[in-house]
Amino acid sequence: MPLTMVALGETKTISEFKGKEDIKKHLLNLGFIKGEKVEVVGDNASGIILMIKGVKIALNKGLASKIMVD
Repeated sequence: MPLTMVALGETKTISEFKGKEDIKKHLLNLGFIKGEKVEVVGDNASGIILMIKGVKIALNKGLASKIMVD
C-alpha cells in the first residue's frame, strides 16, 4: 500500500518505490531504504510528517505516494 494510506501513529516497513529513477534516488538520499521502519507522526492536507531512523521528515503527498509499505 502507498505510504499515504497509513493511519496516523502506525509504523510500517518500506517495501519498494514507484516512479522514475531520479525520484527513487531522492528518496534514498533522504534515508528511505527498503526494509526500514517508518512511522506517520503527522498528517494534513498538503503532506505528512514521518519518523524514520529517529528523524522527522515532512513529505508532500505526491512524493509519499511513491513509497510502498507493508
